Amino acid sequence: MEKELLEQFKVQLLTEKQELEKMLNQFAKKNPNDNDWETRYPDIAPGENIEDQVNEVEEYENLLPVERALESKLKDVDSALKRIEDNTYGKCEKCNKEIPIERLRAFPEAKMCGECK
Repeated sequence: MEKELLEQFKVQLLTEKQELEKMLNQFAKKNPNDNDWETRYPDIAPGENIEDQVNEVEEYENLLPVERALESKLKDVDSALKRIEDNTYGKCEKCNKEIPIERLRAFPEAKMCGECK
């Protein structure tokens, strides 16, 4: 892959990483011991209205799948950035063929070519 094109993908991936981390930071915290995120559980004050407590817990439960989806996407982006560093970016992890540029433009964190996926 051309160095200039590889740099474009790297910039795109770094930008996406920042956006994902920004979204996650709105409702989750990063565990410093690993690369895992945890949705913040509501801080329910004693004596708080029961309806407010229920709403806060419900919001927490609704954010859990959002956290998982964003975290999964972030891991894919980090993996793609690692492949750029290792000079293996753009090669299918299954068949080792080149991933078409069109696929990488649409899905820069792609690990496999369209046939293997």
